[in-house]
Order: sequence, then structure tokens, then C-alpha cells
Amino acid sequence: MSEHRENSIFVAGEWRTAASGATREVHDPADATVLAVVAEGGREDADAAIAAAHEAFGDGRGPWPATPVAERAALLRRVADLLQRDREELGLLESRDAGKTLEEGRVDIDCVTDAFRYFADLVAAESAGRVVDAGSPDLHSVVVHEPVGVCALITPWNYPLLQASWKIAPALAAGNTVVVKPSEITPLTTIALMRLLAEAGLPAGAANLVTGPGDPVGARMSEHPDVDLVSFTGGLVSGTKVMRAAADTVKKVALELGGKNPNVVFADACATAEGFDTAVDQALNAAFIHSGQVCSAGSRLIVEESLRERFVAELARRAERIRLGRGTDPDAECGPLVSAAQLARTEEYVASALAEGAVLRAGGERPAEPGLADGWFYRPTVLDRCHRGMRVVREEVFGPVLTVETFRTEDEAVALANDTEYGLAGGVWTADAGRARRVAGRLRHGTVWINDFHPYLPQAEWGGFGKSGVGRELGPAGLAEYRESKHVYQNLAPRPVRWFKG
Repeated sequence: MSEHRENSIFVAGEWRTAASGATREVHDPADATVLAVVAEGGREDADAAIAAAHEAFGDGRGPWPATPVAERAALLRRVADLLQRDREELGLLESRDAGKTLEEGRVDIDCVTDAFRYFADLVAAESAGRVVDAGSPDLHSVVVHEPVGVCALITPWNYPLLQASWKIAPALAAGNTVVVKPSEITPLTTIALMRLLAEAGLPAGAANLVTGPGDPVGARMSEHPDVDLVSFTGGLVSGTKVMRAAADTVKKVALELGGKNPNVVFADACATAEGFDTAVDQALNAAFIHSGQVCSAGSRLIVEESLRERFVAELARRAERIRLGRGTDPDAECGPLVSAAQLARTEEYVASALAEGAVLRAGGERPAEPGLADGWFYRPTVLDRCHRGMRVVREEVFGPVLTVETFRTEDEAVALANDTEYGLAGGVWTADAGRARRVAGRLRHGTVWINDFHPYLPQAEWGGFGKSGVGRELGPAGLAEYRESKHVYQNLAPRPVRWFKG
């Protein structure tokens, strides 16, 4: 049975339908049934939400930007408490909407909670500004930070609530007003978050939501002259469109556009049985968690040639044993892909890889078992004998597909890992501490894990080099994205300059 949420557009503190009356079905990826019906917003809805945010900001004098920092922090903490109160309900909703396991959904809610608490603590601990020594007791100089203004926040479908929190929490902490556009594929938990923000006492108009497609909603938000910043997480093609649309009004732009992330395994990391087991296990985790639908997925395994056959054989054996299933199934280890389109995309990439000479070691097909055949499932896939010339190695698949490349020397490993247009994240596995530091220092990626893969910290910046995007989320820099720096210079003893003798 579907849940009807046609009033899923939130403007100036009120829920409403789309101006056009249009709706969209949201599907359960585990069986392709209709999970919910939401409003399909358009340009008119985006304009209304932006107008509400613009009025609420009021040139920095609106009710939210004028709220003292301590009170802003307190509200963010109330939101964190509400998230934990509703943890089970929200985790289930995220699991059903995005297809991930229920445990992943619960972990996501905990991470969202951490983001709100981190930014609350960060702003609450700050001083009133940075005093600058102007060289005279008659001069007082200070650099202060003010909110940018109206922020358009466009979030992806793979981590709907988590990615929304990485934008909403710092934007509100800094005193901005926001308009949020979740992915039209997975909007349900973002709708729920808007209700929690209102329950926590956020003033009307400070946070607004428009459900609908990237074109026209996201496009209008990116080009609108009353939007001061646009933050987008998603694919490279859409990200470049956002940047172009924002250029005419010279607004601030923050982009996180994914990655093609290397996981480099040196043979010395597997010299012991425990080391071998750990590296294989982590390679599976890097590539197949959330069915590979992760911007930082370690989808490029780059393994030392002497280790290749042993490592790939065990990796493929374990990949074949990964249990697929609906996220609410307690035995499921991996859920479905998020949509029929994403399933077809994954199949096309695997077909192209095989045509280009890759060797299939595991997966490479849809499951036929009862209970899985009706959903958008795809078996975790290991492709051996891959090389840089293959599309599957160069381009982001966003599916459960792992490619295998090999190296013989440290320099070759670094060259392969850096041979990508992206630069979001990467991992290196070695028992040699010196090598670990050398390789990590040479990798051109925004996050580098040594003998681990995937952990992140809300207090550490997240973002990438190259075509992985512009700017950073999380950490102090993640808050700075939503601020303008202002230098206030005060002369305490003004007198004539006499530059012009007159």
C-alpha cells in the first residue's frame, strides 16, 4: 500500500501541493511497488520557496540569522534529540526508500544526529571574531563571519538524509535560510526531517523544501538571482550544469561529484592469515556496501601482481556468498539498486567491460530467486584483468561492480591510483609504515585511508580533488562554506589625512 504525501512541499512553514497539481510515485526498489506519492514540484514552487527563504533572511536581520548563536546551537541539538527519538522509524523509512539494509538505515540516522550535534558544538564554541593587529592602539580591526544568505541545497538519492544533514546543519548553524531539493527518487526522509526542524522551533521560512526533478526545480534554484549559494551532491554531468547555471549570478558554488576510488593492496599487507582475511574483507566492504551506490566506493581494486590470483580468487568466492534481500530482511547483507534505470546502467557497464576483455570472476547477473527477481537487484560483481582503457575503470558505475588492476612497484601503484579524473577518496593497505605514509602523501584524493576503508568523521573535511568537486563538507571548512568573512576596521582616534593639500 502506498503512502500519500502530496503535501510534500514546505514553504514558509506550511505544507502544500505542487502548484501544477502534479505528483510522483516513489517506488520500493526491493519489489518495484509504489511506496509513496509525493508532490512533483516545478519552477513556480521553487520560486515560492526561494521567496520565502529570501524574506526570512531579511538581509541578515530575519528571525533566524538574528537568533543568537547559542540559541541556534540549542535548536540543532533539539533536532539531534528528535532524530534519536524517531531513529527506528526513520531508519526503516530510509531502508525502504533507498533499498539499503535496515542496519545501514539506522547507522545513517546516527550519523545524521552526529552532524547536527557537531555543527551545534562548533558554532557554540567560537569567539566573536578574529582580532587583527593593525599596528596601533588607536585602531581596532576584527574579522567576523556572517551567513551567506539564501542557500539552495540539492541532495542525492544514495544517502538521502545523511547528505541533506551535511548541508542543512552547517547552513543553519551559520544563520542562513535554506531551500532543499532532495532527489526525486528518495525524498521521504528529507520530508520527515523538515517536520522535525519545525517541531524543534525553527522559524517559518528558515528551511523550505521542494520535491521534484532536477529540471526544472534544481535548475531554477541554481540560476535564481535571490539564491546566494548552491550546494550540490550528485553526478558530474548534473554538477557541471549547476555550475553553469550559477555563473550568471556569480553565486557561491559547492559541488561533490563522486569518485572512481582506488583501493591499493600491497602484498606485505597479506603476509599473515589475519592480514589477508582483513584486506579481503575490507575490499568487499569498500566495493559492495549499499550495493556500491556510494560516492567513495572502493570500486577500483589495485593489487600487487604477486598477490593477484590468491587475493582475487578469495574475493570472488566471498562475493558470490553475499546474501541479497530486502533491507528489512535480517539475513540480507546487500539490498537492491535504487531504480530500474540504475540497474540497467550497471548491466550496461558490465557488458561493455566484458566486451573490452575483462574476465568475470563473480556475479555479472540479476538474481532469479523468488523474492528477488521482481526487485532491482544485481549480484556483486568482480571483473578481473581490467585496465585503464576500459569505461568501467574510468567512469563511475554506482553499482556493485569491482574492477581489478595490478602493479609491480610502488611508483606504478601510485600512478595507477592517481590515473583518474576524479579524486575523492582512496585506500592503501601495507604493513610498512614508511610506505603507508609515502603512498598516502602522493595520492591526489581528498580522503586517504591507511589499512581501512570508508570511515569518516564529522569533524574532518570531506571533498575531492579534480572532477570530484569544489569545496568541502564537514569539519570547520564545511561551516566556512556557508559564511562570508567581513573585515571591520575601526579608527578610535580619527584625524585628517592631509593627502590633498587643498
